[in-house]
Amino acid sequence: MPEFLTLLPPDEARDRLLSHLSTPEPASETIEVASALGRVCAEDIRAPHPLPAFPRSSVDGYAVRARDTYGASESLPAYLILAGEVPMGAAPPFALQPGQAMLIHTGGMLPENADAVVMLEYTQQTQPAEGFAAEIEILRAVAEGENVLLVGEDVAQGQVVQAAGSRMRPAEMGGLMALGITSLRVVKKVRVGLLSSGDEVVPPSVEPGPGQVRDINSYTLAALVEQVGGQPVLYGIVGDSFAALQAAAARALAECDLLVITAGSSASTRDMTAEVIDTLGAPGVLVHGVNTRPGKPTILGVCGGKAVIGLPGNPVSALVNGYLFVVPVIEKLLGVLPRPRPAVQARLTVNLPSQAGREDWWPVRLEPLPTAGQGDGLAWLAHPIFGKSNLIFTLAAADAWQIQPHLYPGGCRWSTAHPTGCYRLERWREGGSGLVVR
Repeated sequence: MPEFLTLLPPDEARDRLLSHLSTPEPASETIEVASALGRVCAEDIRAPHPLPAFPRSSVDGYAVRARDTYGASESLPAYLILAGEVPMGAAPPFALQPGQAMLIHTGGMLPENADAVVMLEYTQQTQPAEGFAAEIEILRAVAEGENVLLVGEDVAQGQVVQAAGSRMRPAEMGGLMALGITSLRVVKKVRVGLLSSGDEVVPPSVEPGPGQVRDINSYTLAALVEQVGGQPVLYGIVGDSFAALQAAAARALAECDLLVITAGSSASTRDMTAEVIDTLGAPGVLVHGVNTRPGKPTILGVCGGKAVIGLPGNPVSALVNGYLFVVPVIEKLLGVLPRPRPAVQARLTVNLPSQAGREDWWPVRLEPLPTAGQGDGLAWLAHPIFGKSNLIFTLAAADAWQIQPHLYPGGCRWSTAHPTGCYRLERWREGGSGLVVR
């Protein structure tokens, strides 16, 4: 088996992989909005009508003509005749006349001729004398449109409210329901085949014998795939047999949109993954070795237009490189629009070593900084969790990744990879106790 000849920076390796994948026209399906959380829109969704569809009050108070309140103050209130109350869930029974006010509740429809609402706390209702209508004291003037939601102020009719390639979040789901849109077309989930290899790997339900380990990667990667909109398809465990691995990989690649093989990617005499990938279709292996820690022995290939990724067997290495390479492929196949990633600032409690040209990923535990809010903008302490790449609970105990970027004589390059879900800490500089992570 050949040794790693060239270790590519992760950004360059990812770009090489993605450049060999065409941008497909994703297959779509129609689903209910109620079950669309996290799904990717397959087409632009336009508002069928304006929202709000009628002018409505944003507060409890009195609907008025703004001009009737001009100059009103606590020392010199304006007096308006109380004409009635706006019923909730129905149109006002009559139009507002000059010098009148109408009691209205939050969400109520403004009566005709009204153009503002005075908040309840800036009014007083006078006791009507016999034979006279009740009056309202207005203690504060309002401007036209004040405390009112105008027609189309949220969205106009025909406006794109959800773009193709955007993910459905709770707010978007609520917005579509407000417009009466109860179903939509979404991109079908990307099918991701997950294949574990190694004579030493056994299913989690099996009691391991001497020298055996339970399969972790199939399940951590399946969870990652599902989290970003893919459909994991587990193909089980294949022993260290070239023919068996080739047959299982060929079947998985034919049935799925992306294939991920874990283990069998180290520079050992038993490494067959790269050779198997080269038999699955052209161009085959594109990258064998990525300059990251953990996860250097990662294989990236494209076979017959589909990505095939070989990840290290160590669970931390597999998951880190799952974020680096599997997630971007899934997002490309889904046509996901780019969005900013979450990040926080934190101060490392110890200095971390780094090798020039290599990107290091360190799991860290976040702790509130005792001096938070005292001017330096930092709110967290980041405690690195030290452990080897086959110790899964070093990762389970972490809140975030601290990414030590590639260091070059000309400066720094920052990684744009997806983080582990909670926070991403990036861009470090010297300062204080240890490094400031930004």
